[in-house]
Amino acid sequence: MPALLHGTTSVPLVFDTFLRQTTSWTRVLPVVCFLIALALQSNVLAIGQGDIAIVILLNSISIGLVLVTVFAALHHAESIALLVGQPYGTLVLTFAVTTIEVSIIVSMMLHGGNNPTLARESVFSTVMIVCCGIVGIALTVGGWRHSRQDIRRQGTSAFLSVLVAITVLTMVLPNYTLSTAPGTFSSIQLVFVGVLSILLYGSFVFAQSYGQKEDFSEVRALEEVQGEHPATVNSLPTHLVLLFLGLGGIVLLTEQVAAGVEDGLTYLGVTQSDAIVGAGIALVTLLPEAISAIKASLKNELQRGLNIALGSACATIGLTIPAVAAASLITGRPLTLGLNAGDTILLLLALAMGVVSFGTGRTTLLTGLAHLVIFVAYVLLIVAP
Repeated sequence: MPALLHGTTSVPLVFDTFLRQTTSWTRVLPVVCFLIALALQSNVLAIGQGDIAIVILLNSISIGLVLVTVFAALHHAESIALLVGQPYGTLVLTFAVTTIEVSIIVSMMLHGGNNPTLARESVFSTVMIVCCGIVGIALTVGGWRHSRQDIRRQGTSAFLSVLVAITVLTMVLPNYTLSTAPGTFSSIQLVFVGVLSILLYGSFVFAQSYGQKEDFSEVRALEEVQGEHPATVNSLPTHLVLLFLGLGGIVLLTEQVAAGVEDGLTYLGVTQSDAIVGAGIALVTLLPEAISAIKASLKNELQRGLNIALGSACATIGLTIPAVAAASLITGRPLTLGLNAGDTILLLLALAMGVVSFGTGRTTLLTGLAHLVIFVAYVLLIVAP
């Protein structure tokens, strides 16, 4: 490797190194996933037609391909994070994953008949999976290995302030407005909430990247990670291209599978079909960030793990709500954002637990278990509403 970097390596060795890299699974999978997704979108493979056994088989293969491609995308996202540094590396992954969720939700909203509650269920599922599931697992495994972990209260407080403001305004307030039916906004209110969400999240990103950068950084931990993983010959553009190819393939394949699952649940008469599909979309799109956050906690880099997890929740609401609001206004399809009473209680409980857990600046195994209890309750109410 040093010879390669200094330009003294022979041509055969350079070619051999390049060949090994191009056949690496992390480089091949994003391309393969994207090409198969394009084939499905163009009806070349006709995933939604023909014998039911073939349809199930193709959907199963698509799900497996999505899951393994997620790991490849995670590899490239982590490489980008090492090359550009924090918090920019985390922001790249957050924006990419949010783009996935927005694309899937909008496409599902426009799929078939009107589906006014899918966006609400997906955003709510994201918040619950992040704040209780991912954070709970990260705190639990980190507390198990390291007993106690310190965090920067200024950074976590900034995350929670954005989460509380946007979630209450977008998913609780609609139940108490008077201009339209409960759970919905009027056109003017929808525009206002969408613009407000973008401005608040944009202000947060600016603070995280410039004004309050030190509140979200773990300099010592980052230096250790950079020392353990020396730079490779892969360039930043290469990682970016492969990351977005993989994410694009994941978006298209998940859209195909989610549409089939939604149609199947509707056919079977499942009353919680939107909640199940929304949770599935959130779970698939959050998988890279979940793995990255848990790995960071195991390395005793909890602040970086929280940056990834909570950042994804902030981005999901701050960017998804404006996107689905715009889609609703353009297409004229109604959009229901207000949560029911049970989900509202779970949402407020998750946010309150975050305030309590991170208020001391130190977390333990018990802290993580408290978050996981709420997550189990959320899963239970999906299965048995």
